[in-house]
Amino acid sequence: MNEPTAPKIEFPCSYPIKVLGRANTQFRPIILHVFERHSPGFDQTTITAKSSRGGTFISLTITIEATGPDQLSALHSDLMETGLVSMVI
Repeated sequence: MNEPTAPKIEFPCSYPIKVLGRANTQFRPIILHVFERHSPGFDQTTITAKSSRGGTFISLTITIEATGPDQLSALHSDLMETGLVSMVI
């Protein structure tokens, strides 16, 4: 039997990215700075934020115009290097 393959992403495309981390006053500005570095001028009006029930964690969903896998990989690495991010989906 053949294994199903994941659909191929065609770049450039709108690409939503969810970033999860502990809620604190530095989280949002630092995350947005990283996104601005990798996707200058992305539309910040599309950002959605959700707090966990207890308020310990926050997630930001940010949509960028992805240009390719190298951009996404570098963005992921820089987000994780902040020390504020628990997960990027």
